Amino acid sequence: MPLNIVILAAGQGKRMASSLPKVLHPLAGKALLRHVLDTARSLVPARLVVVYGHGGDIVRDAVRDTDGSKEACWVLQTPQLGTGHALAQALPHLDADLPTLVLYGDVPLVQKATLEHLIHQGGQGMGLLTARLDDPQGYGRVARDAAGEVVAIVEERDATPEERRIAEINTGIMLLPPEKTPRWLAGLSSANAQGEYYLTDVVARAVAEGVSVRTTHPAATWEIQGVNDKSQLAQLERVWQRQLAERLLRQGVRLADPARVDIRGTLTCAQDVFIDVGVVFEGEVSLAEAVEIGPYCVIRNARIEARARLAAFTHIENAQVGPDAVVGPYARLRPGTEIASGARVGNFVEIKNSRVGPGSKANHLAYIGDAEVGARVNIGAGTITCNYDGANKSRTVIEDDAFIGSDTQLVAPVRVGRGATLGAGTTLTRNAPPDALTVSRVRQTSVANWKRSAKKRTPPS
Repeated sequence: MPLNIVILAAGQGKRMASSLPKVLHPLAGKALLRHVLDTARSLVPARLVVVYGHGGDIVRDAVRDTDGSKEACWVLQTPQLGTGHALAQALPHLDADLPTLVLYGDVPLVQKATLEHLIHQGGQGMGLLTARLDDPQGYGRVARDAAGEVVAIVEERDATPEERRIAEINTGIMLLPPEKTPRWLAGLSSANAQGEYYLTDVVARAVAEGVSVRTTHPAATWEIQGVNDKSQLAQLERVWQRQLAERLLRQGVRLADPARVDIRGTLTCAQDVFIDVGVVFEGEVSLAEAVEIGPYCVIRNARIEARARLAAFTHIENAQVGPDAVVGPYARLRPGTEIASGARVGNFVEIKNSRVGPGSKANHLAYIGDAEVGARVNIGAGTITCNYDGANKSRTVIEDDAFIGSDTQLVAPVRVGRGATLGAGTTLTRNAPPDALTVSRVRQTSVANWKRSAKKRTPPS
């Protein structure tokens, strides 16, 4: 059904105790408001309006589209006089012939299916998303008559003791009919405990005019949980991470502990993937069939191919690991790195903007930067590519079947020929020919009867 969507995101969030506007605090690596915007766009609204206030352009700029999708209309609410006043600021930017769905920038996890059900239930009248809570404290209550029909929403500050015992709460998310909403908003009063214009007061107006008020509930109460302080943010983070973990389990992923995995972006997994404890995924990550991720890895914007294995404490960013490769423990793959099939990258090896060919290995204590490493190359411990001269970066090429001895420095630009061997301790400043041994090393000398300098001792005073 065509509709308008308005996201109310003007609140200050004093209880967050932070200079960062509340709706920009991250949940699962994404701003609260971004979660709501993404869900709103999934409903393909005719008009999408965000009402912002505290934080001003910081809020707008932080979540502004960069992917070419339809830009939201941003409307500044100043001063902030309540939710009814906020929606009134959005009215000039809406299609007057379409119903309006109202969402909140600090209620990040309401699901598309729940909203679709609300839209269907509301129809041409009014739709309310409500929920029953064991502890409804802090929420407005849904008042019903003897026949069970909604008659009003009572804010907790204005509720009587009897009304506060009502377990059904108003989430604030509602669908409003097009032809009556402007008049209802114009008639709101601020004569209440907060001195604000409550959007919920339009419910009583709808009832008085005989407009049907239909309610629906979310599939889970976490969908309607708002964020008002850091404690609630942390609680919702854990709830959402558990939901993401359950999805992975249903897809056939094996998790060592579903409570100890963090997904701060989009994680795509094939079957028979294993993820150990403490792993953090950020951005866009893809794990192919039978990939194994060891404990406490951090993986950001990466593709890991079939049967590859990442050992403990490996860090990967904007890189690709080929099938059957082994990386780690304590390895770091920086942006632009490609590890080919069957290659091995061991502990304390750092690779940046380089390709390591099939079957090659750098098992420990090496730095490979701006390099092209061929197939079946062995890179010894302590090897570094000297790729930066203080002003420019140059590339190193190591051809197939080369053997790089330990503690070797390759001063780029330089090429190591196919099948070449570099002796341990070599500093290579010129190309090494193929199938030859290249050594640059001071001749070893032993000095007889040489004595090491002794430390002078100060006599006791």
